[in-house]
Amino acid sequence: MEYLIDYLMFLARAVTIVVAVFAVVTLIVAAGQRSKRSMQRGTLSVVHLNKEIESLKESLQRTVLDKTAFKKLLKQHKKQEKAEARQHKQNSSAEESRRRRVYVLSFDGDMEASGLDSLREEITAVLTMAEPQDEVMLRLESPGGMVHAYGLAASQLLRIKQKDIPLSVCVDKVAASGGYMMACVADRVMAAPFAILGSIGVLVQMPNVHRLLKKNDVDFEMITAGEYKRTLTPFTEVTEKGRDKVRQDVEDMHGLFKDWVKKYRPVVDIDEIATGETWVGLQAQDRNMVDMIGTSDDYIVQACDQADVYEVTYEIRIPLGEKIGASLHHAMDKTLLRWWQRARTPEQF
Repeated sequence: MEYLIDYLMFLARAVTIVVAVFAVVTLIVAAGQRSKRSMQRGTLSVVHLNKEIESLKESLQRTVLDKTAFKKLLKQHKKQEKAEARQHKQNSSAEESRRRRVYVLSFDGDMEASGLDSLREEITAVLTMAEPQDEVMLRLESPGGMVHAYGLAASQLLRIKQKDIPLSVCVDKVAASGGYMMACVADRVMAAPFAILGSIGVLVQMPNVHRLLKKNDVDFEMITAGEYKRTLTPFTEVTEKGRDKVRQDVEDMHGLFKDWVKKYRPVVDIDEIATGETWVGLQAQDRNMVDMIGTSDDYIVQACDQADVYEVTYEIRIPLGEKIGASLHHAMDKTLLRWWQRARTPEQF
């Protein structure tokens, strides 16, 4: 028994030393990263998707076609490029004759809409060059989350419309609750056949351990100023008055949510869809929640035939210490979201 105690003490000391060293290294690295971050907050990446798709096509042709056919195809392609270059040179003096541009952005939302910081930078960058003849397409994936975060994200999309630039949103998997709050701002919404949309509702929930504390003679004291400074907390007894206040706040927020959807998506029957339910893309189209059925890939490939398509991504520099913590938080957040989605979606393929 004494040997076991000694071993546990040694193990505890070893763990303490490792944690301390890790903490010191993390602080040093984080300090260095902060100094770099002060010089440049992030990096903007732009990819010409027309060239990307053409490269994929050429790679496949190189493998599938025989050498003679491939060489012939290359000659035709080079001839076409020269013709396009001559045409572009002739039109270079007149900017209004340039090809239309489509800027592709992506937003993969979690409960806190943490991708918002990148989205706002991407929109700012695009608005420095985009004109009304161009278009912004957002690939949107989000089950929703905090009201204030998604309200700001939707407001960022409004910046595009305020510049009279067409905005399209493509939903491949899910745009529910706050995600649909963002989607409905668009001039055109496209969804994959089985993407999940809707959940136009508001939810407040938290565990309450007041009875457990009372049973174990544990007091929890809270001093507030203002009748409704705190209504529901995990540790205090829930009063009917407090519950009624939260219920009223939820109803008010739901009303604002419905007004928002109705304003930017007037073709919907708001009383029919604002029940908190979700629908797949095909069902959502029947309810005028989306304009067309398809995937973002379909949209991009078709756009490349008529416009120059650019994928714009802004990656924010994150210190190592924050990155580790964010990774753990993100993994936990994703796990909770998966549980929530499974609970909300009984049909499994």
